[in-house]
Amino acid sequence: MPPAPQAPQAPPIAAAGASAVHRGAGPPAVHRGAGLGWLEPTNGLLLACALTYGLIGEWVDGAILLVFVLGISLLDAVQQRRSSRALAELARLSAPRAHVRRDGRELDLPAEQVRLGDRLRLEEGDRVAADAALLEAVGLWLDESLLTGESLPVARSSPGERILAGSLVAGGRGWAEVVAVADATELGRLGRSLAAVQPPPTRLQRQTRRLTARLTVLALGLCAVLAVVQGASSGSWPQALLAALALALALLPNEIPVVLALFLALGALRLARIGVLARWPAAVESLGSATVLAVDKTGTLTENRMGVQQLLIWPQQQQWRAGEDLGEPFHPLVELAVLASRGDPVDAMERAIQRLAGEALAGTEHLHPDWPLEREYPLQSDLLVFSRLWQDGQGGLRLAAKGAPEAIADLCHLEAGPAAALLGAADGLARQGLRVLAVARGLDGVPLHGGEPPARGDALPDHVHGYLFEPVGLVGLADPLRSDVPAAIATARAAGVRVVMITGDSPVTARSIADQAGLPPGPVLSGPELEALTPGALARSIREVPVFARVMPRQKLQLVRALQAAGEVVAMTGDGVNDAPALKAADIGVAMGRRGTAVAREAADLVLLRDTFGDLVAALKLGRRVEANLHRALGYTLAIHLPIAGLSLLPLLLPGHPLLLLPVHIALLHLVIDPACTVVFEALPAAPDLMRQPPRPPEAPLFGAGTWRRSLAQGAVLLAAALVLAFWPEASVETRRSLVFSLLLLGGGGLVWLNGDRRSAITAAGAGLGLGLWLLLAVSWIRHGLSLAPLAPAEVVTVLCTSLLALGLAAVFSAGADIQRPGRLFP
Repeated sequence: MPPAPQAPQAPPIAAAGASAVHRGAGPPAVHRGAGLGWLEPTNGLLLACALTYGLIGEWVDGAILLVFVLGISLLDAVQQRRSSRALAELARLSAPRAHVRRDGRELDLPAEQVRLGDRLRLEEGDRVAADAALLEAVGLWLDESLLTGESLPVARSSPGERILAGSLVAGGRGWAEVVAVADATELGRLGRSLAAVQPPPTRLQRQTRRLTARLTVLALGLCAVLAVVQGASSGSWPQALLAALALALALLPNEIPVVLALFLALGALRLARIGVLARWPAAVESLGSATVLAVDKTGTLTENRMGVQQLLIWPQQQQWRAGEDLGEPFHPLVELAVLASRGDPVDAMERAIQRLAGEALAGTEHLHPDWPLEREYPLQSDLLVFSRLWQDGQGGLRLAAKGAPEAIADLCHLEAGPAAALLGAADGLARQGLRVLAVARGLDGVPLHGGEPPARGDALPDHVHGYLFEPVGLVGLADPLRSDVPAAIATARAAGVRVVMITGDSPVTARSIADQAGLPPGPVLSGPELEALTPGALARSIREVPVFARVMPRQKLQLVRALQAAGEVVAMTGDGVNDAPALKAADIGVAMGRRGTAVAREAADLVLLRDTFGDLVAALKLGRRVEANLHRALGYTLAIHLPIAGLSLLPLLLPGHPLLLLPVHIALLHLVIDPACTVVFEALPAAPDLMRQPPRPPEAPLFGAGTWRRSLAQGAVLLAAALVLAFWPEASVETRRSLVFSLLLLGGGGLVWLNGDRRSAITAAGAGLGLGLWLLLAVSWIRHGLSLAPLAPAEVVTVLCTSLLALGLAAVFSAGADIQRPGRLFP
C-alpha cells in the first residue's frame, strides 16, 4: 500500500501511510496490458522451432531464434522498469515521518515503525501516519480531502474521535493514540479493495488477441496437416515438423504484436518528453481512443493553490477584484487579515492572504513583522473564529480576528439587520464559487466590560468573547483556474472528446469553475442525488450531466463504470487514495505525479509529472497520432504478411515442393525487418486536423474496409511476383530462396513508400531501408547464415525489375482504395 497525499505546501511531493507501503499492505497494482511474454503464441512457436533446429543439428539458426524470443520478451520490460524506477523515486521523496511518544520517550520515526499504542503528536503540517484515537486537541483541523474527497478541513476536538492515516493537520495541535497501522488502517483497507477492481484490456489488445486466436487455430490445423503430409511423403519427420512450424509462423500475424510493442514503447518515450509517464506502453494506445475525460477539479483544472479573488469593505461595501490595483481603502482589511493569520501558515487560505499582502503591501506601514504576539485564540468548535492579540510597538494592543461570516457576526454582537446584510453580502460572494472569510478588529484591545486596556503583565481574557469587535470586511478566496485549462478543454471538445468534472466540492463552486473552464452548460448532479438514481436514470443522466459535485469516493468508481457501460472509453484523473479504485477501473487512469498519492500513481496508467491538465490534452493528441500511424503500420503489415504466408503454403498445396522460407527467414522478416520498416510510420507527423476529428469509434474493427482492400491488393501483387521467382527456371532451391527473400526486402521497403507520405523524406528512408538490407546480403557470412546463394548479375537485374514492376502494379491496384492520409484516424 502506498503513501497518501501531499501537504499543500512545498515540497510538492508528499505522502502518508508509508507504514502500509513498507509492511506490504495491499496487493500490487494489476498490470494492464503487460505486453509480450513467454507465453505468447509467437514466442511458443519460436521456441519450438529453436528446439527442432537443435534436434537436427542447426545450432546457429536455433540460437538466432532464441535471440528473437529474448528480444521480444524484454521489449516491454525495459519500459516498465523505467516507469517503476520513476515511481519508486516519487515514493522515496514522499516518505513521511511521525513524531511519537513511546514509553515516556519522544521519538521521530519513519512512518512504518509506528506501533499500536504509540502516542502521535499532531502539529500543523504533519501527515497522520496511522489511524488513531484523539486524546486531546487545541483548535485541531484536519484536511482529509485525499481520503474522503472533501475539500475543506474538518474540526476534531472530542476525545476518542477517529483520526485517519493520511490526513493533513491544517491547523491546531493535539495528541492521539495509535489504534491501527499498515493494512488495518482505512488507507490500507482501501488499497486492498483495489484487488477487486480488474482493469479492462485496451481495445487494440482485445482486437489483436481475437485475430491472433482465430489465426492460431487455423495455423495449428494446417501445420498438423502439413507435418503429416510431408513426413509421410519424405520420411524425414524433423524436416516435416520444421516445415509445419514454418507454416504456423508464417500464418500467425507475428508482426502485429512486435509492431504494436514498438509503436507503444516509442509513444511512451514521446509522452515522457512532454512530462507524461506511461506506466506501461499499452496506455498510449488507449489514450488515443479516449472519448471521455473525467477530471477532478482541485489541482487538475485549478492550481491547487488558494488565491484572494475579491475583497469587500464593510460597511461601505466597496469591492476589489483580483488583477486590479489594491487601493488604500483596502489596505486595513488586508492588514487585519494578515494579523489574524499565522506567521508561517499551513492553511491554504492564510497562505493566500499572506501572498496578497506580500505583493500589495510590501514597503507600507500596514505590515508589522516586528510586533510581538501577546496571545492567540484558536478556532473552537462553537466559534469558528481565529484571533490574535498583538503589541503594536507603542505599548498598545491590537486585536484581529477572521472566520466564518456568521461566526464574525456573532462575535461582533451585530443586531439582526446589520447581521443579515453582512451575511447577504457573504452569500453573494459564495454564489460566485468563492470561499468567504469575514475579518473583524478588536476595539483597541478593550475588554468587553470597558475600562482601560490591560497593562503589560496583566491577565488577559482567556476567551475571545472577552473583547469588543466590529466587522471590517469580507475576503473571497478561490482555487484559481489554471491558465491553460480553457484552451485545453476547447481542444479536447473540438476533438470530439467529452470533458466531465467529478469533484467533492459544492455544486456552486463546481459549476462556477466549470463555467470558467469552458465546460458545456448543463445540470449539476450531486452525490446524494446520484445515490437516489435508479440504474436506468443514471444511464440517462450520465450522457447529459457535465458536472458531478459532492461525490463520494465510491461514487467516482460508480460513475466510471456507468460511462463505460454507455460505450465510452474513459480517461479518469485523480490524485488521492480515494481516487485509486476509479483510476484502476477506468480505461486510462491518470494520476498526478507531484501531489498525487502513491496509491493513485500505482493504480494509474499515466502519471502527469507536472500535474498540468494541458499536458493531458497534449498526451491525448500524441495518443491520437500514435493510433493513426499505428493503423497505417498495421495495414502495411497485413500487405507484407500475405506473400510470406502464401509462400509457406506451397509445401502443403504442392507436396514435395521445397521449403523456400525457413523459420529463421520468417522470424527475421516478422520480428526484425518488417517492424523496422513500420517504425517509419511511427515518425510520420500528425495531420493538421487530427484534433478536429471525432475519436475512433470503440466498436471500430482493427482493419477497416479501406485498409483491407488496399492491403490485400498490394499483398496479392507482391505474392504473384514472389511466386514467379519461386518457380524461376533452371535455378537451385538456394537461388530461388535468395530471389524470393530479396524481393520481399525490396518490395517491403517499396510498400513503406507507397503507404506513407510520398513527399516525405521519412517514407523515402523506409524505401531506402529495404534496399540497404538487401545490399547486406552481399556479405558472405550473413548470406551463409541465412542459407542463401549468391546472385549472378542477371539474377540481380531480374530481382530489381520484378520488384519495380510489382510495386508499380501495387500502386495502380491500390489506387482505387480509400487511401488514408498521414496521421488521420480513419482509413
